Amino acid sequence: MRVGAVSRWWLLLAVPTALLGVGIAWVLADSVGPALVRVLTLSLGSVVLGLGVLSWMSRDDRRPVMSAATLWRGAAGLGGLWALSEAVLFTMTAADVENVEVSRMSGVQFTEFLTDATPGRVGAAAVVCTVAVTAMSAYGFRYGRDLPVVPLIALSAVALVLRPVTGHMSQQVLGSALDAAHALAAATWMGVLAAMALVLNSRGAWATWLPRYSALAWRCVWVLSITGVIDTAVKLGSVVAFYETGYGRIVLAKTLALATLLGLGWWWRRTWVKDAAAHRVSADASLTRAVIEVVAMGVPFGLAAALATTA
Repeated sequence: MRVGAVSRWWLLLAVPTALLGVGIAWVLADSVGPALVRVLTLSLGSVVLGLGVLSWMSRDDRRPVMSAATLWRGAAGLGGLWALSEAVLFTMTAADVENVEVSRMSGVQFTEFLTDATPGRVGAAAVVCTVAVTAMSAYGFRYGRDLPVVPLIALSAVALVLRPVTGHMSQQVLGSALDAAHALAAATWMGVLAAMALVLNSRGAWATWLPRYSALAWRCVWVLSITGVIDTAVKLGSVVAFYETGYGRIVLAKTLALATLLGLGWWWRRTWVKDAAAHRVSADASLTRAVIEVVAMGVPFGLAAALATTA
């Protein structure tokens, strides 16, 4: 788990920064629901999706970016954690909808939530998708099978968008499509970079893949920006709502965090990407910068999770 002096375990620092984002949202809005668990599901799902997308992008390369064993081992481990966090979120949501403590929720109440409430059916579908991701990945790793990666990407994408597409924007024309695009753009932006940090081991690999990622990342940014503006305009409806409502204040904080990331991305596109493509940056230095960016992304991810659970 090390390249030179840099440990890939440092990617775990994205967890406290994501929790920091949730904490900021709590200060701004007082109540953010089960955002602490939701940001973990978003982060884990994004990395699983990123592994799949990175593998798919190298499908025509003479030397794949990662071996099948590396892909399925990573997807199985992270997928298992993702499935567990989805199950916890599902249970917490059930208790919230039924207005009881988790420990006091009866079987009848849980069944009613599962069969009669939209969040119940959506949450159950998300759990099923993540379990399927984990089972498929574990099978591929255990038996050394060269399975197609598209089902992994599809299942991960469905699990990530199930809640957004059934949220408040689902009542608007094309609202679900916009929210799905927004969620997938964010997951791809973070997930592919995290996947690269996990699997790229050489200066040459970074020289090949960082320019590819840079082009993909800017497309994701455009999708995020356009869908985010539309979503905010529909949800808030007025300028005063930006400072009079908790939702609006979280949106402003998220906008500031994303603007900071865009500034960093613009600078690194002019320096890191250019030098890495010319083989002037070591693998150690590239990994360090990738870790910094992934960790920084944790803050807007935390704010986004809070937005999803804030009225």
